[in-house]
Amino acid sequence: MSKWALVTGATAGIGESFTRLLAQERYNIVLVARDENRLHERAAALRTKYGVETEVIVADLSTDSGTSRVEIYIAEKEIEVLINNAGFGINKAFSVSKLADEEALLDVLVRVPMRLMHVAIPKMVASKRGVIINVSSVASFIAGGTYSASKSYLTVLSESLHTEVSGSGVMVSALCPGFTRTEFHQRGRMKMGQLPQFMWLNADELVAKSWKDALVGKAVSIPGWQYKVLVGVLNLLPRRVVRNVGMGLRKKQR
Repeated sequence: MSKWALVTGATAGIGESFTRLLAQERYNIVLVARDENRLHERAAALRTKYGVETEVIVADLSTDSGTSRVEIYIAEKEIEVLINNAGFGINKAFSVSKLADEEALLDVLVRVPMRLMHVAIPKMVASKRGVIINVSSVASFIAGGTYSASKSYLTVLSESLHTEVSGSGVMVSALCPGFTRTEFHQRGRMKMGQLPQFMWLNADELVAKSWKDALVGKAVSIPGWQYKVLVGVLNLLPRRVVRNVGMGLRKKQR
């Protein structure tokens, strides 16, 4: 029986790493992103290297029509793995950012994973199998603007759903990485030169850790000793200090 996994934001970074890991695990891959050329390039590479089947969904997930396209696919097909990875950041303070950009970020980081899971989970529970990994961030544990707030939603929802479907055969996990070497910061025009080298994570390594954690039933995966320490310290600090840390990181990225 063929197994299928669907990955949003599948053409680069963490999403691209997930497509390769899942192909190695003998899953056929549904790739979702906006860039049609890169989608087909990635799909062809997966077929050639791993011998898996692939399908491509060209969709702008900041739009209702793009999200609906993926929802319909999940409703009509059997998906055993859902990776909600698509996302981006805004390199401006909320008080001076464009409302359209803030709404697009909310759509992609909050509404899209919520909508896709709302379609996928009942089917997975009925079949008594499935894995959902929501790519959140350690930013969900601080107070750093709309991005941080959106990732907080995703982490908390993942934890809630992890408990809700416990014992059903379905695993839900939030991946909360720190700074990772991908295209994310370049696309957001964020200045990262001041960040120490030891704070950078490797996408393939954190994806492997996330997959392992999800399969053993961990609700939250925090790859990297440095970020485990950071989150542990943040949980002990007064929220006033946590807020200052979050906004301090935001200012360094501008």
